[in-house]
Amino acid sequence: MTEIAQLKHLQPFFAMEILAMAKSLEAEGREICHLEVGEPGAAPAPEVIAAVQQSAATDPQRYTPAKGELSLRQKLSEYYNAQHNAKVNPDNILITNGSSAGFVLAFLSGFEKGSKIAVTRPGYPAYLNIISSLGFEPVEIEIHAANGWRLDADDIRAANKANPFDGLLLASPANPTGAMIEREDLARILNACDDLGVRFISDEIYHSLSHGLPETSALELSDNALIINSFSKYYCMTGWRLGWLVLPDDMVRQTEMLAQNMFISAPSLSQVAGTVALDCRDYYDSQKSKYVRNGMLLVEALSEMGFKDARMSDGAFYAYVGIEGLAEDSVAFCKALLQEAGVAATPGVDFDRVNGQKFVRFSYAGDHDVLVQAIEKMAGFLSRPLSV
Repeated sequence: MTEIAQLKHLQPFFAMEILAMAKSLEAEGREICHLEVGEPGAAPAPEVIAAVQQSAATDPQRYTPAKGELSLRQKLSEYYNAQHNAKVNPDNILITNGSSAGFVLAFLSGFEKGSKIAVTRPGYPAYLNIISSLGFEPVEIEIHAANGWRLDADDIRAANKANPFDGLLLASPANPTGAMIEREDLARILNACDDLGVRFISDEIYHSLSHGLPETSALELSDNALIINSFSKYYCMTGWRLGWLVLPDDMVRQTEMLAQNMFISAPSLSQVAGTVALDCRDYYDSQKSKYVRNGMLLVEALSEMGFKDARMSDGAFYAYVGIEGLAEDSVAFCKALLQEAGVAATPGVDFDRVNGQKFVRFSYAGDHDVLVQAIEKMAGFLSRPLSV
C-alpha cells in the first residue's frame, strides 16, 4: 500500500504515547505519577458541575448553531472587554470542538492549499502534524533557551527572507517552554507580519496562566489576527473538548460553513459548562496559585538532580529541561523513567524533531502530593547508573 503523500511527515504524539503506556502499567496494578500531559489535576468549578447536572437532567442536548450558542459567544465577548479592553463582536466568535478543531478550521479557512505556515521550534507537536496532514507546508523557526525561548520580529523577518511563508502561528504562553511574548514585542511581531503579508494566528490557549507577566491578546493590537483559545487549561476542562476562535471579518462566513460541514457543532453540554466557567475566575485563579507552587518546587528539584536550564517559566505549567549528562536520548530516557520509576514525562522530540532528544518536558499541573512523590522517585532513579 502506498504512503499517502500529505501524511508522510506524520509522527506520533509522544505525550499521548507515554500516557497510553502509563495507563497500561496502571492496569497491571502499578502506581504512576503523571507528569506527561498538560492536564490540570483539579475539576471544573463547582458552579460548572452544578449547571451541567441541571442541564443534563432537564434540557434536551441537541445540535447548536455551528458557531455555538449565542449566550456563550456573548460571554466571551464580555471576557475580552473585561480582561483585554478589546471589543469583539460575538458574530466573529466560533465555538469549536476543542482547540484542535480550531486549528483545522483556521488553517483550511485562512490559507490556500499548499501555503506555508511558520511555527516555532520547539513547539506544540500537533502544529506540524496538522499542518502537513491538511496539505500545507510547515516552516520552523528555531528559538533558543539563551533568549528565554522567545521569538522576536527580527527572527520572523530573517526566516521569511530565507523561506517566505504565508502564515505564522505563535503561542504565548508557549508549550513546552512556558515562554511569553510581552506587549511591545508582540506589537513588533504583528507589524512584521503586516509588512510581510503574513496572516498571524495567536494561540492563546494558556492565557490566564501567566506567573506574573501581563498577558496581551493579539486582539488588543490588531483587527487582523486570528485567535485560538480553549477551555482545557485555565478552566480545567480538557475532556470537555471545548474551544473557540476569534476570526477576522474576512474569515467569518467561510469558517462557519466549514464548521457546519466538518463538525456540525460543539457539544451542547460542554457549552453550558463553558458559559458558567467564564464567571468563576476566583476559583480558577486559586488553581493557578497551586501550579506556581508546584512549579517552584519542581524546577528547584530538577536543577538539583542535574537537569539543564531548569527555571520557572513565564506561564503555563511546564518545565522544559535539558538531559545532557544524564542521558542521550529523551525517548529512551522517558520510557526507562516510566518503566523503572513509575514517572511519566514527555520526551523533547515531541516538540523539536531536530534537537528534542536532548530535552524532556514535565507538567506540574497535577496534584502536589503526586509531584512530591514523582520527585522522590526521579531522585532515586537518577542515583543509579543509566543505560539510556
